[in-house]
Parts: sequence; C-alpha cells; structure tokens
Amino acid sequence: MAAPGRFLVSSSQEEAMIKLFGQTAGQLKPLDIDPAVPLPVEAAVWIDLYQPTREEEQALEAALGISIPTRADMNEIEASSRFYHEDGALFMTANVLSRPAQGTGDPAQQDVFLSMPVTFILVGLHLVTVRYHEPRSFQMYTNWAERGDAPCANGNSVLLGLFEAIVDRLADIAEEAGTGLDLIGARLFDSLPDDGAPDETLDMLVERIGRAEDLNGKIMASIVTLNRVVTAMSALPKIDAKKDAKLRLKTLGRDLQSVSDHVERQARRITFLLDSTLGKINIEQTGIIKIFSVMSLVFMPPTLIASIYGMNFDFMPELHWEGAYYVVILLMIVSSVAPYLYFRKRGWL
Repeated sequence: MAAPGRFLVSSSQEEAMIKLFGQTAGQLKPLDIDPAVPLPVEAAVWIDLYQPTREEEQALEAALGISIPTRADMNEIEASSRFYHEDGALFMTANVLSRPAQGTGDPAQQDVFLSMPVTFILVGLHLVTVRYHEPRSFQMYTNWAERGDAPCANGNSVLLGLFEAIVDRLADIAEEAGTGLDLIGARLFDSLPDDGAPDETLDMLVERIGRAEDLNGKIMASIVTLNRVVTAMSALPKIDAKKDAKLRLKTLGRDLQSVSDHVERQARRITFLLDSTLGKINIEQTGIIKIFSVMSLVFMPPTLIASIYGMNFDFMPELHWEGAYYVVILLMIVSSVAPYLYFRKRGWL
C-alpha cells in the first residue's frame, strides 16, 4: 500500500497532484504511487500533473529525462513556445476552458469561465499533461476511458482522446452560450412569457452581453490554440503513417471548424444584441429628455407672465385693477394648459 503523502494516489486519485494511469484490457486504470520509490512511469500511458510543486516536477523530470515547462513558459503566446521538440519529446500547449474552482456564488454569473493553458508532452509511449486548473473535459475523458469507451492504448491515443473531450466540451459551452443569448434577446424584446421573475433592467442586460462577449472570445482563443496544435500534429511523420490517428485528427479539425463557425455567428449576434440594447437605452433617454423639453415649454408662458408682473415699475395699470390678480392667474393656467393639450393632440406626450 502506498505511503501517505502528497504523492499518495487512492483508487479515486482525489488527493494526488501527480496522477498516473495505465491501461488494462482497453480500459484506463489509476496506478498507485509510493513516494519511497521512483515513479512507476514505465507502466503509465498518461501522467497528469495538477498544480505540481517543484519537487514533483523534478521527480518526473528525473524519471522521463525531460524538462517540465514552468507556469510562465506555458503562458507564452509565441507559436514556437507552444509547439516544439526538446529532449526527444513533443511539447504542445493549448488554452482550455473551465469554471472557477470555487464558483462566483452569483447565479447570474454562471457563464463565467477561466481560460488557462494546458501543456501536453508526448515522450515515447507516454503522455504528460501539466495544468493549473480543472477542466471538466479531463474528467469526461477519464470517465470514458475507464469504461473502455475511449482509446487509451498509449500516449498518442490518450492525447487524441483528451483533444476530443476538450472539443466536445467546447461545443457544449458554445451551445450554452447560445442559449444564454436567446434568453437575452427574449428579455430585450419582451418575447418571454411572464414567469414571475423580476424584469432585468437594460444595464443588467448590457452586463450579461459583456460576459457573453468575454466567453465567446475565450472559446475562440481556445479553438485557435487547439487548431494550431492539431494542424501541426497532422504534419508529423509518425502521425501521417497511422491512418487511425490521421483520421481522428481530420475529424478534430472539422469539429473545431464547425465550433469556430458557430462562435463567429454568435459574435455577430452579440454585436446585434449590444447595438439593440444601446439603442433602447438611447430611446429611453430621448423620451426622458423629450418630457423635460415639453414641460419646459408648458411652463414657459406662465413663467413669462409671472416675470412681467413681478417687475418693480411705478406705473403698471393692471396692478390697480380690481380682479387683476384672478385674471392673471387664469391667464397663466390657460397659457400652460393650451400647449399641453396641443402636444397631446400631436402625440408628442
């Protein structure tokens, strides 16, 4: 039985920062790790590093004879830093989406996702993954492979299976984002049935559209990095010689293109919804300004009359007329009501 410690891997591997998986009868199986002995990498087809310490990286580097990229290296955006050969191993880095580990706590912000790099290293028949977040696609592939529903004979098979799970998850996220845009459009144009929920204000809709645009951009960035890796892998001689791997890479390329087309259409929808929302805000502001303009015109005549009779001249005949006060009050009322009725008749109010 493995000794306790950071390297401990239970049957569920929930405590492990380094997880090793082998395969038996076409099914992915977790391997136990004993910190007292070297890592059993020869029996592993997949080695998964999650938030590794420097000591863990050094242990794996010693076992495989490679250099594990640092977190800063993984965040490099140059193509030469995201796909390269070194020490006989192939290094590939792509952005993968995941929800925040702790969540936002706000039901209105369930469309918040992180986009962080994951490095895939093919060394011999082994695949090494280095990551600092928990994409659901990794658990999806693990579940598939443990049931025998996904190829896991070697590192190449695991890598392609992970890519397929990542693309599948990207498609799900894009579909969820599209449903969110449908709801925003329905709220904006009042086409939803009354479900008793409080109406969203226009500024709330602008916030939701902003988050939708942020998510759409993250999906597209992930597609770009994955497509770059898939395209580069398709050109490798050892991949070209394997018909099954080449077919799977072609399918991945087509899937990425279809998701990319969907995301581009959603980008246009987001632009339309934002323009429509800002247009409605502008209409509301124009209506408010119109009311103030009309009211200022309504009160302008009585204000003029009051200003005239408020002047301090010695000779103003009306001041000595009996009933002049009531006449002036009546005149002020008529001069304010008449414009109001006129504006109502013209439909300006």
